[in-house]
Amino acid sequence: MLSTLLASDVVAPFSSPKIDYHALAPELVLAGVIVAVLLADLFLEESKKWVLSTIAGFGLLAAFIPIVTLAVSGHRARSMFGGAYVVDTYSLLVKGIFLLAGYVVVLLSQNYLEEGDYYQGEYYFLLLSSILGMVMMGSSRDLVTIFVSLEFLSIPAYMLAAWRKRDLKSNEAGTKYYLLGVFASAVMLYGMSLLYGDTGTTILKGIGAKLQNGSMSPVAVLGIVFVIIGFAFKVSAVPFHNWAPDTYQGAPTPITAFLSVASKAAGFVALINLIYVAFPHGGDVFQPMIGVMAASTMTLGNVMALRQTNIVRMLAYSSISQGGFILMPLAVAGGKSSGNALTAIVTYLAVYAATNLGLFAVIIAVSRKTRSGEVSSWGGLFSYAPLLGVLATAFLASLAGIPPLGGWVAKFGAFRAVITSGTNWGYALAIVGAVNSVIAFGYYGSLMREIWMKPVPDGDTAPIRTPSSLNAALMICGGATLALGVVPGIILRFSDIIKL
Repeated sequence: MLSTLLASDVVAPFSSPKIDYHALAPELVLAGVIVAVLLADLFLEESKKWVLSTIAGFGLLAAFIPIVTLAVSGHRARSMFGGAYVVDTYSLLVKGIFLLAGYVVVLLSQNYLEEGDYYQGEYYFLLLSSILGMVMMGSSRDLVTIFVSLEFLSIPAYMLAAWRKRDLKSNEAGTKYYLLGVFASAVMLYGMSLLYGDTGTTILKGIGAKLQNGSMSPVAVLGIVFVIIGFAFKVSAVPFHNWAPDTYQGAPTPITAFLSVASKAAGFVALINLIYVAFPHGGDVFQPMIGVMAASTMTLGNVMALRQTNIVRMLAYSSISQGGFILMPLAVAGGKSSGNALTAIVTYLAVYAATNLGLFAVIIAVSRKTRSGEVSSWGGLFSYAPLLGVLATAFLASLAGIPPLGGWVAKFGAFRAVITSGTNWGYALAIVGAVNSVIAFGYYGSLMREIWMKPVPDGDTAPIRTPSSLNAALMICGGATLALGVVPGIILRFSDIIKL
């Protein structure tokens, strides 16, 4: 499958007046699964609600099958709805990341919901709806479809963040996420209206053609700035990050994992679509803005993470910092290193998804025993749960960028992109990134020390029993993290051929 997709050239999209149902199969299958979950929830008895997680999980895998068939068949880029929706190798790759990440989140959620006595039907309905919005975002090449996809993925996420409705922290998490999300959407929509007013089109390619003469009007410049601000909130970039720590800590842990990986990835995919298709000649506008955000996001995220004693808040600031590393290549997009930048971003998203989801799987497993989210509760983890201790260390080392795990490939790609840009701006970002990589090891290393060197806080060395769904998630994420580091060609060759 990989070799066939790699061999397929991404040519100019072939515009068809008809709907290509094969190209839309992932979205159609996912929509059918959402309906199936909703209907099953109406007729199943409470004792059989566990079936819903099975339907959701197999449904996500079923939606992945058309992506494989499109790749095997030598899929050619297809443009539908007047260029507003494009299915190409790039969109297939990011859709695959979303679907597989969603599948792991379902595995993380299964026992969490059953043991917490939460409503399962509504939960999986909202989760699948949000994933459908992300899948749609991968193919969106129009301001309207981008906005619809964003709201499709965001509105269910607002409700999922406040899922523990009897918990004040969960209510606070959902409220903050909702209020700041609505404000960011309004700013972004205003920017889109300015771009439409200046260019007379909502199609991204049309906007790019209108803005290529090098003399952008102040209206277009302001539109670009507002649109980037709107998506900067989605990826929790500084100074639009304030919602993330409280939301991550208050939301159910599987949803925190979902927001930190899949939701963040969708925001970056939207930024890629806009910068590479609509603003390829707007580097003078977006490059300094994104560069400053990348440097400040890395630095503030790492410094704040050093001060945290709660592991979820630590990972919230870690997620902010990792977003800064992903923004680094975007800051030099549009120049001679555009190809390297696109490869670096997609690679980073894939590696980060596997690593961070795996670490959250360990958090869920450990908290089943400790009933605590404090870093100190991980003391002596290796002594009574050696496999979890090794996996947690591997995921932390990957986030820190230590070979031979996947994180080093992601960070290497990001640094390569900014250095090969040949600009002083790129060199400065590389220096800031290198310093922050050292700082980040401070809190990743402190958690490793708790696992290996500190005593068990309460002396309870009873082994941790993990359900089969968590074991499956740990196996998938651990295998992917190791494979992407040992055999980086798996993802590097795959992402090198994508073009927009």
